[in-house]
Amino acid sequence: MKRRDFLTGMGSAALAVCSVSSLIPRVHAAGNAKTDAPFRLITKGPKFHWGAYYDQIHFDPTNRIVIGNEVDFEGRSPLPTDRINVGLIDTQDNDRWTPIGSSVSWNWQLGCMLQWIPGNGSEVIWNDRKGNEFISHIYNYKTGEHRDLPAPVYALSPNGKFTVFPDYRRLNDTRPGYGYCGIPDPNGDVLIPKNAGIWKMDLQTGERRMLFSFADIAAIPEPEGFPKGVKHWFNHLIVSPDSKRFLFLHRWQQAEGKKSWFTRMLTANADGSDIHVINHPPMTSHLVWRDPSHIIAYAHQPSEGNHVYLFEDKTGKAQVYGKNYFTGDTHISFVPGTKNRWALNDTYPRGKERMQTVFLYNLETEKEITLGKFHSPKDYTGEWRTDLHPRCSRDGKQVLVDTCTFGGRQIGLFNIDGLTK
Repeated sequence: MKRRDFLTGMGSAALAVCSVSSLIPRVHAAGNAKTDAPFRLITKGPKFHWGAYYDQIHFDPTNRIVIGNEVDFEGRSPLPTDRINVGLIDTQDNDRWTPIGSSVSWNWQLGCMLQWIPGNGSEVIWNDRKGNEFISHIYNYKTGEHRDLPAPVYALSPNGKFTVFPDYRRLNDTRPGYGYCGIPDPNGDVLIPKNAGIWKMDLQTGERRMLFSFADIAAIPEPEGFPKGVKHWFNHLIVSPDSKRFLFLHRWQQAEGKKSWFTRMLTANADGSDIHVINHPPMTSHLVWRDPSHIIAYAHQPSEGNHVYLFEDKTGKAQVYGKNYFTGDTHISFVPGTKNRWALNDTYPRGKERMQTVFLYNLETEKEITLGKFHSPKDYTGEWRTDLHPRCSRDGKQVLVDTCTFGGRQIGLFNIDGLTK
């Protein structure tokens, strides 16, 4: 079942003011946006706001309080001195913004990794820099107390006990838009470092240790081998739903001096043991755990090409998911309370109109529900593009998106209550 294009014949509708206090059924911005589900912006200018990544918790347990990043510029890479604010948005009190802290360690795609700690009803965590170290702040919105941890976070375990994180210094060098500036990579001239890789940190005590290095993972054979003279790095870590394993992407340059890269996907136990290669090069992109033993990812398989696949952990067995529906890369997650039947997805800008789509998809019935389409101006490309990165509330009734359609990046909120029943 192919997704319909409901923008045909839309024309250039006049701008409709987007209410920040009540959900409205449709929004048009000079013909550049259309929503089929109730929608509103929950942030507004003159400053710019975004939530960042799609695989994190952005709603508090009551599904009322939303987190967000705030900055006063767009369209360039962050400098070490550029500070963003982080805050809470009360969606039941005129979307009131309450600042809770700030950070100089951030990027346009992941922000400062601002997210609610799973299994914890009151704490928010985000990354920052102190001296020559990246750290993380924890804020308890019920008590107002702050505490710091001695290292940054990336993927939080669903049980709320630990985080696994990569080398943000190296990421800033190899993949701008995902790492942090301010601290140069001490291994900048080292292709496959032995003293850096992926770390694990206890979220209560701050105890941390390196699970394995770049050299450890590069020592795992690859059938086609690795090109000589190229850098290796890690990206996109996610902990399994039972908190026992995590996945990560191992990337390296296609050839010396090239900006393009190859990718393979691996999984490991939470202590760094029992490592398995799940998918080989050339490509694995956005992904999510469906359950403790299966992963859904946009990837390449020699037999079928580029598709969304269902992979089995430890075996690497793969089958195409939604072959006639998913026609490109997507930030995919699951709607809570639907037993993984409904997926929440988006697209990159498509066509001359550069429209980004956010939609729901039933993986059993192939039913599709388009929530909205948003125009992405041409200036929003590369490192500072604004992906929709849809994130669902904990009760599965609301969806957040980041959009640059309305005069700069802001956070929007969909009401999807009842759509997945």
